[in-house]
Amino acid sequence: MRECDVLIVGAGPAGLSVASALSDKTSCIIVHQDAEIGKPVRSSGGSFLRDAKTLSVPEKYYQVIDKLYFYSDHAEAKFDIRTDKMVIFDITGLYQYLASLSERKNRELLLATKFLNTVKQSDGSYLSTVRSKISGEETIRSTFIIDASGWHCAVVHALGLLAKPERLGIGIEYEFIQEDYPKNRAVLFVGSPVLAGYGWVFPTHYNRVRLGVGVIKPDRDDNPRVVMNRLLDSGFLDRMGVRVPEEYEVNSGIVPTIAFDRKLIFDNVIRVGDAANCATPIAGEGIRIAIEQGRLLGAALSKTIAQGNPCHLYAFEKAYGSKYARDYKIGFWANQRITNYGPEDWDKSVNRIGKFSESQVTELLRNRFDFRNLFRTALLHLKRKLQGM
Repeated sequence: MRECDVLIVGAGPAGLSVASALSDKTSCIIVHQDAEIGKPVRSSGGSFLRDAKTLSVPEKYYQVIDKLYFYSDHAEAKFDIRTDKMVIFDITGLYQYLASLSERKNRELLLATKFLNTVKQSDGSYLSTVRSKISGEETIRSTFIIDASGWHCAVVHALGLLAKPERLGIGIEYEFIQEDYPKNRAVLFVGSPVLAGYGWVFPTHYNRVRLGVGVIKPDRDDNPRVVMNRLLDSGFLDRMGVRVPEEYEVNSGIVPTIAFDRKLIFDNVIRVGDAANCATPIAGEGIRIAIEQGRLLGAALSKTIAQGNPCHLYAFEKAYGSKYARDYKIGFWANQRITNYGPEDWDKSVNRIGKFSESQVTELLRNRFDFRNLFRTALLHLKRKLQGM
């Protein structure tokens, strides 16, 4: 039987960041179901430059974006982003970099190992069963468990603490070489070709392009692959200068798209990252939040273990709710509303976005809604209504 202070289930950005922030005296084991960190790719990698710098992510792991275009059937909005520039992360490189930050700590990384179950013991510890493709089933005893398993919510679901999310954003992405596509331009598109969801075009720093579509289930019945095939046959991509070759890599991913829940801590079980629904409801981007919250959780957990006082963990949980709850509630309301949009609705929305300032656009994508911007948007909407009477 293996033993550790902290068992981390999942080696995505959240789980790896928890491990990197644990004290050197805290022992931890990370179990990850994939055979390699960062592969297969399960995220489109969109984020923001200032967050990448704040999180000390090396420049070699992202492409800077300073042009952002929106398209629908009969409308478009184009922005030069000068202040809050975006980035597209090299997912595999970034995740492997995050893993390297805890290499010299007291941690063990078990790849190709699936978390199966856990049982709370009478002494408060947890006895977890995992299955490795190499060594078969093993048992791990830990004082704490971090659920960083993404939408699976594997730990909290196994303990009967929470059900798996029923509403999910499911995406598929084709990644290919297109040397003449502008490396500084990202595109978000909606409308008839992707009416069941939304789409994106993201360039990477290694001369490749990511073309993706996403669908909200169960709001829509369409399969993302069917939506992608429909998009490729529509001619819609010609407007954006995108050409999909015969050979491409296929990425896919799933994020929860559910109402915000402040509760992260269940005794000595703590959820983080997509297991805590960190992906933003508007754009579905959450890597920066997963890294930030993972590091904060790792620091709080180290203090809790050293001092034997859980107050640090509950302070972490309270700060998380205070920072994100209000904006996530507004974003989730908008997310539910737009799933029923038709082509005309999307045309109107893109035309409205075209009247936004640069800061309003980036704050929208960040899922940040301060009262001043909300009030200004409401006034503009009222003005257009009155002009149309």
